[in-house]
Amino acid sequence: MIAIIVSAVVLLLILIGAGIYNRIVRLRNNRENAFADIDVQLKQRHDLIPQLVAAVKGYAAHEKETLDRVIQARNGAVSARTIDDKIAAENTLTSALAGLKVTLEAYPDLKANTNFLQLQGEIADVENKLAAVRRYFNSATREYNNAIETFPANVLAGMFGFRREPMFEVAAGERASLDKAPEIKF
Repeated sequence: MIAIIVSAVVLLLILIGAGIYNRIVRLRNNRENAFADIDVQLKQRHDLIPQLVAAVKGYAAHEKETLDRVIQARNGAVSARTIDDKIAAENTLTSALAGLKVTLEAYPDLKANTNFLQLQGEIADVENKLAAVRRYFNSATREYNNAIETFPANVLAGMFGFRREPMFEVAAGERASLDKAPEIKF
């Protein structure tokens, strides 16, 4: 009878230990998955922002070319001296203005400013997503650290080599600049 009770207690302790161990493993894996989410957002940031910058630069260059063609054609029309030169210059100006008209019809306002605003919005969106996954990572890390440091899990955590993991924090050098209010200059 005592052997059955001892066996039952040992079995219960083993089951409790297995449950605690499995919980710690799940929390560790959740933390690692949370960091993988940070990697995904960092990859998106590294891939997206240069593409957006290149697209905005390309579009702004296109608009600049359209405006430059109109300005050059206008200057050519103003400086033309002979009738043939004036006809040719006015035809060039008409063609340039038609190009500008098509641009304006397709894009009622020249989009460089809008594209730059969109770029800023995309950058802010990526940074917000990155901040959210960093918060989630820190939450998963806190939960994991709490689990391995509280009794009775800390006994098993120590036996199986689970250790406290660091949070995703701002570097010490950056902390001073974050504690200071930003300067706004116009």
